[in-house]
Amino acid sequence: MRRLPVYLLLDTSASMKGEPIEALRKGIDTMIKALRQNPQAIESVYISIITFSNTAQVLVPLTDLGSFQMSELHATGQTALGAALRLVTDRINSEIKKNTMEEKGDWKPIVFIMTDGVPIDDWKKGADYFSTCKTAYTVACAAGSHADTSTLKQITPHVICLEKADEDSMSRFFLWMSSSIGTTSLKVETNGDTLGIS
Repeated sequence: MRRLPVYLLLDTSASMKGEPIEALRKGIDTMIKALRQNPQAIESVYISIITFSNTAQVLVPLTDLGSFQMSELHATGQTALGAALRLVTDRINSEIKKNTMEEKGDWKPIVFIMTDGVPIDDWKKGADYFSTCKTAYTVACAAGSHADTSTLKQITPHVICLEKADEDSMSRFFLWMSSSIGTTSLKVETNGDTLGIS
């Protein structure tokens, strides 16, 4: 079975403390529940969570939707977006199965980036490295008024702005994400080879 890998890069810096981090956790729960009701998504979607604050780390390795379990989120430190972009690039390069003569590899991955702040590290170098890997699409979410939208627009043209990093806004964003992932999984299930995303 060809996998549709989905990588979530989540800002867990100190500015996310309190309601934003709780809203983020609930938003991911909402997304997972919605995806699990989609038969095509259950068959193909694999999810990985990468968090970034002072550094970037893999919180949940690439896991099938049925087995996925969310780990605890803690808000601390600053916003090392560049480190997150480098880490997700390395994971994509090592985890995604390439096409071979014998079998087709995984579908191109989908990457979601969520941040409420301004990067403190060399995000440009990270973005340049990230641009070397092929994704189906990358969507960034600028959560709240302090998010650095201009930086995100240099990483991907697909930037969604949320006025607040509260539960209502996050839930709507993650429901939209689950819909996007679900639609993509349906396309790859039915006629993906003609979509140019294989």
